Amino acid sequence: MSFNIRKKGKNMKAEEFVKEMKDRHKEAKVTLVKLQKEIKKQTDRNRKEAEEYRVGDKVLISTKDFLMELMRRATKKLTKKYIGPYMVKKIISENVVELELLVLLRIYLVVNVRRIVKY
Repeated sequence: MSFNIRKKGKNMKAEEFVKEMKDRHKEAKVTLVKLQKEIKKQTDRNRKEAEEYRVGDKVLISTKDFLMELMRRATKKLTKKYIGPYMVKKIISENVVELELLVLLRIYLVVNVRRIVKY
């Protein structure tokens, strides 16, 4: 006695289920695209264009992420917010620049533009 699992012919319930799932998938995809556009619009409202730097520009470096030992201050409250000015030596990308820093500063020469401001 052999048992055949696959039935010949079409199962209407299964086809309806597949069609319904495809329709739900399309609806979800359309909704996600719409929400992505809305979120991008809201986010871009608060964004500003990055300032462009050129070789030779003088900039100040933010001390926000520096260690207190590096700044040689007793309290963070009394440290300067920015130090410098330093010259832009090379533009690596629109978000990253290389600076001419003092050896005593002991930080990496390549800095993100979020950490610098024009002098």
